[in-house]
Amino acid sequence: MARTVWDSTVGKKTVMAVSGLIMLLYLVVHMIGNLKIFFGAGEFNHYAHWLRTVGEPFMHYEWTLWVVRVVLVLAVVAHAVSAYQLSRRDIKARPTKYVHKKARASYATRTMRWGGIILALFIVWHVLDLTTGTVHSGGFESGKPYQNVVDTFSTWYGNTLYIVAMLAVGLHVRHGFWSAAQTLGAGSRTRDRALKTTANALALLLTAGFVAVPVGVMTGVVS
Repeated sequence: MARTVWDSTVGKKTVMAVSGLIMLLYLVVHMIGNLKIFFGAGEFNHYAHWLRTVGEPFMHYEWTLWVVRVVLVLAVVAHAVSAYQLSRRDIKARPTKYVHKKARASYATRTMRWGGIILALFIVWHVLDLTTGTVHSGGFESGKPYQNVVDTFSTWYGNTLYIVAMLAVGLHVRHGFWSAAQTLGAGSRTRDRALKTTANALALLLTAGFVAVPVGVMTGVVS
């Protein structure tokens, strides 16, 4: 039964929608946590330590964090695989390009594929930069995320990569949230306006919230 659902176009779209909503929830929580950096090094570093102790003593040190990481990895893989397979299915169904492009297709819709690739590459860089420290500029300090974030956003390329990726996040969320709502049956003629307004608000909120951190470092508010 699971294989039958997965092989269907509706099944793949449902997987894509659910995995996308899981990642959207994570983004909202992650953005709120990131904004703690404006309260100083002590507050931000304490928050990072708390993430590793959530659930103790029932959960061992970092176990809850690893559960979240595994769920996110599964969501990213499921989202990427279903998106790729749906794209290939569309190409096979229509091997020749349309003479006229769909006029109603928004900029976000047309760039979803490239936006997904940009975000995938960004995630790899972001983890290697601020989680493992492999490509971190300066001296990576384990257990001191505040200092590491300031180091990253004190470089022009760190700011550029991050801001471009966050703009891609905004476009992806703007179209993805509305699309997921349609796939899961939440959309209707009466609710479409509210859903699109919510998608726009979420996209703007997430983009502004994430970009606020590098801007804060660049302007000296965070130092």
